[in-house]
Amino acid sequence: MATEQIFKNRLKVARAEKDLSQDELARLVGVTRQTIGAVETGQYCPSARLALSICHALGKKFEELFYLEESK
Repeated sequence: MATEQIFKNRLKVARAEKDLSQDELARLVGVTRQTIGAVETGQYCPSARLALSICHALGKKFEELFYLEESK
């Protein structure tokens, strides 16, 4: 039986390390605060462009922020 992989992120932690609010990060990458919140909670899977913009804004590599986790 194949296991499912869930797209996860460390966005909230990385954002806190930079002392940025969701609103501030949203303005930096050109989306709404609600979009950043939805990405952080896993309710929204960002496009490649948005994910890379977030990485750039936070000074992180893609694999430092986003990863796949096996579902249980």
